[in-house]
Amino acid sequence: MDKLKSLNKIRSKLAKGDYSLGSWIQLESPSSAEILGNSGYDWIAVDLEHGSISISQIPNIFRSLELRDTLPLARLSEGNSNNCKRALDAGAAGVIIPKIESSKQLQNLIKFCKWPPKGHRGVGFSRANLYGDYFNEYKEEATNPFIVAMIETKNGLKNIKEILSVKGLDAILIGPYDLSASLGKTGDLNNPLVEESIENILKNCIDSSIPAGIHIVNPRIDDLKDKIEAGYRFIAYSIDTVFLNVISKNPLKDL
Repeated sequence: MDKLKSLNKIRSKLAKGDYSLGSWIQLESPSSAEILGNSGYDWIAVDLEHGSISISQIPNIFRSLELRDTLPLARLSEGNSNNCKRALDAGAAGVIIPKIESSKQLQNLIKFCKWPPKGHRGVGFSRANLYGDYFNEYKEEATNPFIVAMIETKNGLKNIKEILSVKGLDAILIGPYDLSASLGKTGDLNNPLVEESIENILKNCIDSSIPAGIHIVNPRIDDLKDKIEAGYRFIAYSIDTVFLNVISKNPLKDL
């Protein structure tokens, strides 16, 4: 697939105020990745924190998504230079970075993601440039990967305005469960403090013209419509594991 073309298409949609809908993968199966990649989403995030996917497995999962013309993103296990480089070199078109808490932290991580002169990610042959065969063609993508900052702690919430001012940030993704834990309300997403905090992030994103994102874990179309109407523009819809849990229940079990 032409990943740069897909990246530009997503960025164009977001710049016009449209929404971009993706989904999430936790299973280490290229076959299930291909099925989800064929489901019509703009992008799929491969979960390297809570999923069961190792760094050695992600090239095959990325290939399965690319085969179906779906942009692969990597949800990093932790924001650091090595994780950024390895995910992008494996073929991720962008990264979703957890627990962003300050503008300086985000600025440094963006530099880790970009080839010089825009950053200081190591330059070399990798799967992302077909081990050198597409080296020159890859340069533009390598200097402009898609960057999503996750806001999921009290410090991230406190510093949201400065985080939103960082150049090179494409979108924010709220991590509601970690945010609730950071606020002392673990898993209680309906708690007024959690709801108020999420609304605060959304408002600041809208005011700063940075797309606000949310993960709708349980696949309910009404929830998706509500989030779009509320102003969310970068939305992850459920997870491969949750789709399987929801659909696989024995329909005759309780009859």
